[in-house]
Amino acid sequence: MLASHLAVLLTGFALGIYLLPILTAPMTPSEALVQSIAGQSHFWGQFRRDLTGSNLLHWGEGEISVDKQTIALMSKVSPGPDYKLYLVPEFVENEAQFLKVKARSARLGDIKTFENFIVPVRDGVDVAQYTMVLVWCETFSEFISAAKYR
Repeated sequence: MLASHLAVLLTGFALGIYLLPILTAPMTPSEALVQSIAGQSHFWGQFRRDLTGSNLLHWGEGEISVDKQTIALMSKVSPGPDYKLYLVPEFVENEAQFLKVKARSARLGDIKTFENFIVPVRDGVDVAQYTMVLVWCETFSEFISAAKYR
């Protein structure tokens, strides 16, 4: 009986971690807004589900657009807590590779929506000095997805 109660408690906790970000997410940016940002961008890339660090629960798909002021995704990333967007100086596709270059990467900000997101580029960050956009779960040190744009 103790084992069944513990299993239910752990399942509820895991579901809470998964569902809370979905329930508290702000409004998703409109497709028209994301497309207008993409039309002004200098670089584009593609999030893919087949990266070695991506899996059933951690993935991204769709087109990412990058310019000097804004990064926008047209599509989806898997829901989860504490997602951060990074610019990375070299190609990485899993946790171990990212941790090796994390100190040289630029953390731009939070991802609060899981479909069509827009993240501003901080002052002083030159997107031309990086080659990839990466979504990282800071709380659990989990690779979500990445896209090469240069």
